[in-house]
Amino acid sequence: MQGTQVDTTGAAGWQAYRARRRFGNLDGLRFICIFMVLWHHFTPFPYLEQWLGFRRGFLGVDFFFVLSGYLITTLLLREADETGGISLRGFYMRRILRIIPVYFFVVTCVSGYFIVVKGRSELLELLPFYYLFLSNFLIDHIPLLTITWSLSVEEQYYMLWPLLVVLLPLRILIPVCLAFVAVNLALHMGAFGGPFERYAGPLRVILPSAAYTPIILGSLAAILLHRRRGYALLDAIAGWRGAALTGFAVMGVLFQVLPGNLTGLPSFAIHLTMTYCLIALLVREKNALSPFLQQRLVARIGAISYGIYLYHLIVLDVTHRILPTASLPKWVVFIVFAVLACLVAEVSFRTLERYFQRFRPTPKRPSSERPA
Repeated sequence: MQGTQVDTTGAAGWQAYRARRRFGNLDGLRFICIFMVLWHHFTPFPYLEQWLGFRRGFLGVDFFFVLSGYLITTLLLREADETGGISLRGFYMRRILRIIPVYFFVVTCVSGYFIVVKGRSELLELLPFYYLFLSNFLIDHIPLLTITWSLSVEEQYYMLWPLLVVLLPLRILIPVCLAFVAVNLALHMGAFGGPFERYAGPLRVILPSAAYTPIILGSLAAILLHRRRGYALLDAIAGWRGAALTGFAVMGVLFQVLPGNLTGLPSFAIHLTMTYCLIALLVREKNALSPFLQQRLVARIGAISYGIYLYHLIVLDVTHRILPTASLPKWVVFIVFAVLACLVAEVSFRTLERYFQRFRPTPKRPSSERPA
């Protein structure tokens, strides 16, 4: 969902929002998320790390979670409104064809290299958990595949959340989201003895995980924006031109002033701020940040950010092998690393990913748009 330049403020804001099919700021937001991740794995200016805020790049993944929860829920709700129902088969086929081909390709290549080429047969027992999207519970990882934990979290969300959207009335979904977030927060603050935790072979299963909170907050934002009253409330709070810029500024301050351990309320404060930023970018497309977020190169990098995320540790490893990184300025290495990651992701997007997108089922059109 990217694209059209329509402001969703004023009395007709809700109708304009519901009619929009593409949101122009979201690829730019993906750019920010993936830049934070790249920064986290190779900081180009080490002297900045004396400031705690510059060591929080890993939170780019949390922002991806908020965005993912919003997009998936919005697509489901709009499909239900426009067609009278939700095709779970169509939903899961679209998710499978979008996520699995390149993910399985990366997992197979990386694991094959370390297990077969490098002879690390002890890693073989870990391999099935990557294909089953359970790597977020692994105690140890196959090298270069540690980042796949976040994809496992999203896939687990994709398995459960659409079923709830189908089975529960919209008015019930809001308290369900609030209850989940409250229980998750309470458990991670030590209530009732803390989260459920069990060890099973190479797995350490912790439920509920704090990583699910930003996804649920994104879903909650989607539900509220989908309803007239909810949209009016959020538009009043985040519909002014400088709202997104202010939200990002607040988030930067929180990165710096919150303690090193973000478990509990500190994490919740950051996730709420991320959700506010997302809402501000949705209800007012032409805002203080949109000239940057909708810049062509920024938007393109955001559009291929999934591939960048999957390939970037591999590219970083190759960069260290081909460049004398010990003698080069870190910012030079970072630029080479980032550019190569973007190029690899672009090639993957135009070949492997595009090939499988041809098989995606087309969502049903509203009855009013079908030919007689």
